[in-house]
Amino acid sequence: MRFSRMIIEAESPEQYGYDRIRYNLTESSTTDKSLKDVGVRLREDMALSYGDHLGQPALRNLIAQKYDASPDNVMVTAGACMALFIAYSALLCPGDRVLAMHPNYPANIEIPRSLGCEVDLYGLTFETEYRMDVDRLISMIKPETKVVSITYPHNPTGTVTDEESLRKLMGACEANECYLLFDETYGDLTVGTRLPHVSGMSKYGVCVESLSKAIGVPGIRIGWVVANDENLFGQMLAAREQMCICGSALDEECARQIMEKHSELMSQIKCEVDEKRGIVCDLMENQSFLDWVKPQGGVVFFPRIKSDIEIDAAEFYKTLNDKYGVFVGPGRWFDMDDRYFRIGYGWPSKEDVSQGMRHIIDALQDVCGK
Repeated sequence: MRFSRMIIEAESPEQYGYDRIRYNLTESSTTDKSLKDVGVRLREDMALSYGDHLGQPALRNLIAQKYDASPDNVMVTAGACMALFIAYSALLCPGDRVLAMHPNYPANIEIPRSLGCEVDLYGLTFETEYRMDVDRLISMIKPETKVVSITYPHNPTGTVTDEESLRKLMGACEANECYLLFDETYGDLTVGTRLPHVSGMSKYGVCVESLSKAIGVPGIRIGWVVANDENLFGQMLAAREQMCICGSALDEECARQIMEKHSELMSQIKCEVDEKRGIVCDLMENQSFLDWVKPQGGVVFFPRIKSDIEIDAAEFYKTLNDKYGVFVGPGRWFDMDDRYFRIGYGWPSKEDVSQGMRHIIDALQDVCGK
């Protein structure tokens, strides 16, 4: 087992230094919340002891209600990253194959590789508006494929598939006895109806989610994995116990209180995100440098510099960063050409979204000499 550091983490704003960034459009979450913002109160006499190895029972009950699942099928983790690592560790052996979307949050590709597995990439393209062709994806499943990995709303493009395609893919995975790992971290930020949970469709369905992105509390490190395959769940528990035994009592209590008012919090957050998405759409529809696909969920999208524009991408990012103080996620974070970049519009204020987007166009004009 060998690990390589992911570029997206090495160049992240928290590593670069928030004090060096004026307009932070790299973040892939909603605005960071305080304990006061989410109404969390902690008792001074709270016991800081080992907890249930699956996670606080009251918290798992609340998550289970959201998934219409049994609490026994819910495992709380230290963020979605740990949920993904636990799931892949339990599902895969060296030499197995994973079929994953590309571009993608890099962990969905790098974790299987670090476990000694082959990763087949299903490429999403701008020309097809990053839509999933479910028949083409199914045709790529091989006898050695143990996991098909998808994420919706998609990171970094903000696109969403439809329920019919999701059910067709789940059926194909079931027929091939491979697991469908559905990273739905942005599920609560879907525009319109949220997709159903694959963990409720089949024992071959595994769901991963967290409170980090939609609620905006990445600092408490709470995610979860939901699966109804008893053997798989036992393997995941074994992996978790060898990593950390149990979770943080403080984090899990914060998460319990947040989940109790989840609907109320999300109602306000979605209104704010919708307003920011509207700002983005207005600005993108009135510029001539970037091609884009309108996001259907989440808080990110993935434009590209138009192909007929001659530009030095490195000079563009330098100008954007140094002159205008704007940071975005360059394509290399997702193993893509740097003419692509991810813009996160959920974390900054509405004013900073607007000004940051305008400065992206300013930087392009500067570098292109237009």
